[in-house]
Amino acid sequence: MLNRYAEDMGVGQAVVYLVDLQQRRLLPLIEGEPDLEVDASIAGWAYRTDSLRVEGQESGGLTLWLPLIDGAERLGVLEIQTETLDGLKLWRCQTMASVLALVITSKRAYSDTIAQRMRSRPMQLHTEMVRAFLPPRSIGTGRVVSTAVLEPAYNLGGDAFDHSFTKDLLHATILDGMGHDLASGIATSVAMAGCRNARRKGADLTELVGTVDQALAKWLPEQFCTGIFTQLHMPSGVLRWCNCGHPPPLLIRRDRLLHKALERDAEPPLGCLPAGLTAAPPQVHETHLEPGDRILLYTDGVVESRNEGGEEFGLERFTDYIIRSTAAGQTAAEVLRLLIHAILDHRHSRLSDDATILMVEWQPPDP
Repeated sequence: MLNRYAEDMGVGQAVVYLVDLQQRRLLPLIEGEPDLEVDASIAGWAYRTDSLRVEGQESGGLTLWLPLIDGAERLGVLEIQTETLDGLKLWRCQTMASVLALVITSKRAYSDTIAQRMRSRPMQLHTEMVRAFLPPRSIGTGRVVSTAVLEPAYNLGGDAFDHSFTKDLLHATILDGMGHDLASGIATSVAMAGCRNARRKGADLTELVGTVDQALAKWLPEQFCTGIFTQLHMPSGVLRWCNCGHPPPLLIRRDRLLHKALERDAEPPLGCLPAGLTAAPPQVHETHLEPGDRILLYTDGVVESRNEGGEEFGLERFTDYIIRSTAAGQTAAEVLRLLIHAILDHRHSRLSDDATILMVEWQPPDP
């Protein structure tokens, strides 16, 4: 279909490149084309910056690299070769890239071909199960962006994230299941299902947390997980959250980490009390964000990752990396891509625990 449309437009070869699970390489959907490095290619520049890039060919023609983006999620790039370029042809190429992004998003839910192409090695069973529940890496509107990364990509244990929209609310959740095996993956999957089930019934945050807690206690009494559940009212910037035995969320404001700004007494981990045992309703906290604020949810594997010398990656390095990348003009999704690679490089790509980060950026439009 792409080739037929490209021919009708009067352009040459058109190739779709999808980013791999770890966002290091751009992988062509057709045979015979080379993989491209995200950090060391013109195509990668288009992906990293969400921008068009035009490259001259030795033969005199042009190569266009257009980002493939569905909403806030970066999927890859589209390569188009053409002899000439004017405003109308460029508009048609950009329209084609937009339509392709929608097609890829709809097809990948049931296309193993796309899933296989985005992987560089086999995936563990428990990771396959957890990934089946994960939403897109990034979602966004004109007011807010939520983006996440998690590693190890092919041997993930009990970590997971979730984010979605309902009317004027952004829901964002991070979970860390006990252990690093199939049982922990099942516990996390049950927690995510309970969260979505309650949310789609219109439950408030207190009811939602209770639903997840009771689901784990009833069906998986030997398992538990920690987590943070948040709701952001996008028009006003009111953030509500409940922390269940998890590292507290972090707040970055005007390029500074506000120490302990969101630190509150945590509730017990989810599923740690026997089913039917009455407990006090979980406490929900509330604060007002300022435009440009960034909220960070993370699992302990992020800051506790140690290199061969025993040095932790640490909270200070974690937040400083985000502040510096943001100041350099990186988008929220690109900041996390670079950060998770820095954490992997710190451990020479061998993490001892899952590392998951979710970042919410609230930037309401000017009045």
